[in-house]
Amino acid sequence: MQWIKYVLLGLVVASGLVLLFLPQILHLLGFHRHYEIPPFDLKGKRALVVTTSHDTLYDPEDPGKASKPTGVAGSEMTIPYYAFLDAGLDVDLASIKGGKIPVDPITFKWPIPAREDYRFQKDAVAMSKLNNSIPIDQIDVETYDVIFMSGGWGAAYDFEQSERLASLVTEAYAKGLVIGSVCHGALGLVNAKDTDGSSLVEGRRVTGVTDKQLKDFGIFYTPRHPETELRKAKANFESNTAWKDFFATYVSEDGTLITGQNQNSSGEASHRILERLAKEES
Repeated sequence: MQWIKYVLLGLVVASGLVLLFLPQILHLLGFHRHYEIPPFDLKGKRALVVTTSHDTLYDPEDPGKASKPTGVAGSEMTIPYYAFLDAGLDVDLASIKGGKIPVDPITFKWPIPAREDYRFQKDAVAMSKLNNSIPIDQIDVETYDVIFMSGGWGAAYDFEQSERLASLVTEAYAKGLVIGSVCHGALGLVNAKDTDGSSLVEGRRVTGVTDKQLKDFGIFYTPRHPETELRKAKANFESNTAWKDFFATYVSEDGTLITGQNQNSSGEASHRILERLAKEES
């Protein structure tokens, strides 16, 4: 029966190796795939990254069901934050209510974090902005060049529902700002208006987290779903798919409106925004 010991030992070693290299395995499958943004020099420009203020994931139809903490998805905030900062922009963090931004705890825990998540948590300035975010009702869009809306489950509860966020995006678009979003952040576009008072997203190419990805996770009970809401608003919804959409990625660009499908799209969406700013500057 000596062979059984060797088999068990082999299984233990194999399991250990899988755990050790789990982040790399996830990267290879497509999660937080490495994305290199070329250098930009956009000093003098300013970006605002907007996040949720909602911190609890629960089923509105079943309030007695167990809830769990949620908030902004870490990398959907940290990747654009550093993409803009490293390109020379001044970057502010805002949230629906202001104050401390709730971060979905899972997204800051191994093996999930992106390299920018680790950088952010060690950055005293960034953490101060996180703990003292600007309420969106205090934002003057004229002082910014970019408005970027980060996703995460929390945004399903307070982005589309925020009249102020809709008016902020409406103002930003009218003034020619570049407007970006990723994942659930696209819900902030749903009630925004074009300069003629019509829907901002109607007929426009946009993306966000897919209904398939939400169903893959088994979390389809949140109040809003980006694909569903954008299609209702008659947007031209685009996306990519995979055996699990968690590993897919896609970025849509329609003029100054640049949107990313999910957490894997944060880098490319930020890159496209920087390209747009550089093009406008030249």
